[in-house]
Amino acid sequence: MSEVNEILKKVTASIEEATGKFNAKAEDALKEAQKSGRLSEETKAAVDKMTYEFNALREAEKTLKAAIGELEQHVAQMPLASAKHIVETVGQQVISAEALKTFSASVEGGKRVSIPVNAALISSGVAEGVVEPQRLPGIDTAPKQRLFIRDLIAPGRTSSPAIFWVQQTGFTNKAAVVPENTQKPYSDIAFATKITPVTTIAHMFKASKQILDDFAQLQSTVDAEMRYGLKYVEEQEILFGDGTGVHLHGIVPQASAFSAEFKVEQQNGIDDLRLAMLQAQLARFPASGHVLHFIDWAKIELTKDTLGRYILANPSGLTGPTLWGLPVVATEAAAFKGKFLTGAF
Repeated sequence: MSEVNEILKKVTASIEEATGKFNAKAEDALKEAQKSGRLSEETKAAVDKMTYEFNALREAEKTLKAAIGELEQHVAQMPLASAKHIVETVGQQVISAEALKTFSASVEGGKRVSIPVNAALISSGVAEGVVEPQRLPGIDTAPKQRLFIRDLIAPGRTSSPAIFWVQQTGFTNKAAVVPENTQKPYSDIAFATKITPVTTIAHMFKASKQILDDFAQLQSTVDAEMRYGLKYVEEQEILFGDGTGVHLHGIVPQASAFSAEFKVEQQNGIDDLRLAMLQAQLARFPASGHVLHFIDWAKIELTKDTLGRYILANPSGLTGPTLWGLPVVATEAAAFKGKFLTGAF
């Protein structure tokens, strides 16, 4: 406060000095105009300069008075103990401390002085509302797991509570070469009717209408979080649903366990995925992609030969993750750590 008052005093003194000079210059200009009938360019420029400086000082005075008035209002609303120190910085408290004054009056070598600093801007004694906190826009939301399975499967729509479908369960091929005028053999094919109930995935949040109306960002964030929650559970059901009750029968429980047709010398993860593709091909379901955990995929990408060269990865390359000609989807889902899923999606 004292520093602002000192500046205001200097500005006021400058205004008074400028007023005197301006009046004197105005009288000289008037006399010059009366004598010669016009003002010289030099006199006109000097008067314009003094007018500009005078107006600038007036504006500075108004700004300082407004700042002092605002600060006085803040201090007036504070308890006396806090108001005494809130306008003082830590440095000002140190300079005005009696301990420092005594120390400077009789300086002794090797002596230390301790100066307590109270009610600084970080002090708990400062009244609330004096220093307004800065508010950042938006909401800092939690990181989310990347969802992928819906991108691998062609979606469909239904308005029924259940889906009926027909599955071929068997085929006996009796086709053969037969002589003329002999009975042709009959082949046999079997079907079964299947029913899959439509599962509902839902959840709710409680939020008052007022908070949603007052905070539009909160409304959009809640909407995004709820949609993500639904998609996350949907992915878990599609992948790992056990088929009991209202749960879906997921891909992983129905998938065949990995069984290599043969052993490979120094077999590693790259070999395992190629053998899994072979297993799917032998089952007459050619694989269309791989799903691996981020860690397992990183291990494969960082595999090197005996000379220390990367086998797959090109650190400067921009191509997407692929292996054996099939796309690779990396996920942070913990259930895939140390495992993989290769199949015809």
